[in-house]
Amino acid sequence: MAGGRAPGARPAAPRSQHFLRSSTLAAELVAGAGLGRADLVVELGAGTGRLTAALASVAGRVLAVELDPKLARALRQRWHNVEVVEGDAARVELPREPFSVVANLPFSRTTDLLHHLLDDPRTPLARADLIVEWDVAHKLGVPWPSSVKGVLWSAWYEASISRRLPRGAFVPPPAVAAGVLVFRRRAEPLVPPALAPAFHRFVASGFRHGLRSVLAPRELERVGASHAATGRDLDAHQWAALFRSRR
Repeated sequence: MAGGRAPGARPAAPRSQHFLRSSTLAAELVAGAGLGRADLVVELGAGTGRLTAALASVAGRVLAVELDPKLARALRQRWHNVEVVEGDAARVELPREPFSVVANLPFSRTTDLLHHLLDDPRTPLARADLIVEWDVAHKLGVPWPSSVKGVLWSAWYEASISRRLPRGAFVPPPAVAAGVLVFRRRAEPLVPPALAPAFHRFVASGFRHGLRSVLAPRELERVGASHAATGRDLDAHQWAALFRSRR
């Protein structure tokens, strides 16, 4: 779950819950997301509401998703522009209109939540500012070395790391530091969203079976890669260029 500790309360911390320690930090993270009164923002795992409160102060509408019934009940009717949804954040139906996400993801659910947000390029997600473990932020926030997930998501989103958060920024502190991983939708996708399934198969095959099993040496040369390159050696732009050249 996400959010911060409510005054006078000390919630339990199952499911890798690490609450933001201060309201000041929550406000800084929300300010960095560039939200305004015209925006709809989703918070996946609202917890005790420290991040929710900061979001409610700047965004037009907030959809706060919380699995824990007690925490969800405590969040209701605290802000006029916040709708609280009790349920699994990895299964909740996402908005059908453009929206942003600002969330302190439970570390044990990070992979499920990223897939839920990013797998389908038709999802009208404009931007996501996500607190994740530092290793996850670094793996997905840099263009190289590549991974299947990183290549696929980078076809539609630009990924970056906006800041590092030390263990002491959370209560209770996690075992590792965290980072704010940002996904911004590309103005022009590297691959048309309608071709997402075919692109997925192409990239997965190249990683699984090796580039030389799916690509000719001259194709690798055209994107500036060596004949000995592996899937991890090509960034998302190179993968997309190879895929487009075959259409």
